[in-house]
Amino acid sequence: MPLANTFISEGRFFSINMPYQTWQFGERRMRIPWKFAVIASVLLLAQCMFADQITLQNGDRLSGTIVKSDGKTLVIKTDYAGEVTVKWPAIEQIQSSGALHVGLKSGQTIAGPVTTSNGSIEVEAPSQPPVTVAKDAVTFIRDPEEEAAYEKSLHPGLLHGWDNSANVSFAVTRGNSETKNLALAYTGDRKTLHDHLGLYANSVFASNDAPGAVPSTTANSTQGGARYDHDFDSRLFGFGGADFQTDALQELNLRSVFSGGAGFHAIKSDRTTLDLLAGGNYTRENYTTLQRNLAALTLGEELTKKLGASTIVTEKLYGYPDLNEAGQYRATFNFGTVTKLSKWLGWQNAFGDIYVTNPPAGKKQNDILLTTGLNISFKH
Repeated sequence: MPLANTFISEGRFFSINMPYQTWQFGERRMRIPWKFAVIASVLLLAQCMFADQITLQNGDRLSGTIVKSDGKTLVIKTDYAGEVTVKWPAIEQIQSSGALHVGLKSGQTIAGPVTTSNGSIEVEAPSQPPVTVAKDAVTFIRDPEEEAAYEKSLHPGLLHGWDNSANVSFAVTRGNSETKNLALAYTGDRKTLHDHLGLYANSVFASNDAPGAVPSTTANSTQGGARYDHDFDSRLFGFGGADFQTDALQELNLRSVFSGGAGFHAIKSDRTTLDLLAGGNYTRENYTTLQRNLAALTLGEELTKKLGASTIVTEKLYGYPDLNEAGQYRATFNFGTVTKLSKWLGWQNAFGDIYVTNPPAGKKQNDILLTTGLNISFKH
């Protein structure tokens, strides 16, 4: 007497009559030897057996491949819904078919298959007794690919890990007035666990093209520089940097500033960072009418704040008291915002002020720069 089994797959039913071979898909029928039906059933069962599985507190189950967890959420990759993110407290049980890397609050990392028992996490490390810890003692879980990527991120190549952005704005008028204005800027940041390398450059050019206008060039300034930070611990870091500036209207051919010192992470969180810096610098200024070299202090603070999900605010204030001549100093202030319009496009606003107490005769002490325009971000 034939045996009958009925399976449901993706909303359709099919039946198998064994030992002979009737398969029914909706209204279509196929006759297949019963051995093939057995093989198909075994393959389906094996797929379930070798998949990772999590059980939620409401009884729901998800099968797939556990990718990672940060102790707050867990990501599991399923065949039917792609990557699914589940809140960590909502997970009742975990069962992995392969080894996972599990990090503990004690700083220890264990690799092995993971199961849960009585609300605790159990990791079966090779050649070691199983390790059982409380669920809230787990700081991260990574599959082998995520662990390899993490290990690589600890020592990235110099050309990797960059977060870059470029700003551009252009304006032109014709008719009663004839002007043009171009502003360009670039920033690049490369952060690792203990190092930070930052690059920046900006340039502004403006002209009055009206016949007989004096001066015809109303702005022509370029700035650029780099700074490297290295963390000694979670709060203290050392820094070294170089900054360069030209300003045609101030008759500044080149100002070179080489600085170094120590800094303190007063605030260091996902949404806010506040750094305090102190050190010294050597400055060389080349004006059309004079040249001077001076040693000065470097005192400053830098603030970065995330407002909501799309806006970042940055602010920097530095003072450079002259050690050669008492009472003389240079100060810089920068404030900017970037609001993301899409993954790679944003809108930026920037304000900058450079104050010098002793500019060349006939030149003003303040140089103020205000720009707005599109921000393009890209990573490498």
